[in-house]
Amino acid sequence: MAQYKIPNATIKRLPLYYRYFQFLSDSHNQKVSSTELAKAVQVDSATIRRDFSYFGSLGKRGYGYEVEPMVEFFKKLLNQDKTSKVALVGVGNLGHALLNYNFSQTNNIKIVAAFDSDPAKIGTQINQITVYDIQDVAQHLHEQQIDVVILSVPVGSAQVVTDRLVQAHVKGILNFTPLRISTPENVRVHNVDLANELQTLIYFLDNYSA
Repeated sequence: MAQYKIPNATIKRLPLYYRYFQFLSDSHNQKVSSTELAKAVQVDSATIRRDFSYFGSLGKRGYGYEVEPMVEFFKKLLNQDKTSKVALVGVGNLGHALLNYNFSQTNNIKIVAAFDSDPAKIGTQINQITVYDIQDVAQHLHEQQIDVVILSVPVGSAQVVTDRLVQAHVKGILNFTPLRISTPENVRVHNVDLANELQTLIYFLDNYSA
């Protein structure tokens, strides 16, 4: 990989490219043109070429992209050759749904532990995943070598729980709460606001639909 910084927008599109090349591989396709790729992932060809240019020459002019080499490239780039373990903090309605879905169905990400403060939930299992006491989060994250956490707690406790996770030395938090949590610079936070996304979608439908 090039030593200079890859734009965040490019990084966010990499899993999209990987999933489509994996789909092509599963469908026994050997190659795909740049036009077909752009149409399938709904990213224009110029953007795809610019994204790929950060990683060297990935395609052939006039030929397109060979599927299997691209699958292997993205698998290595995104660490899909190993299982990435994550924990879930907050087993409410959303957390329960995430545990039942889990991510290993579609890739090599797997929720392996859950945490909550509700005594009625502690010690139970959901989809074979044990729910532990949030008070013991540092111990379990250390023992299971987990440094990425999904946060789906009530907004009123989001920052307090985040501070506990920081003390437990997590490196990444996928934040499903509406609160923009505060963390040190060495902890990466990605915010997922479902209500905001729906409101944005409805706005576009109301104002830009034909």
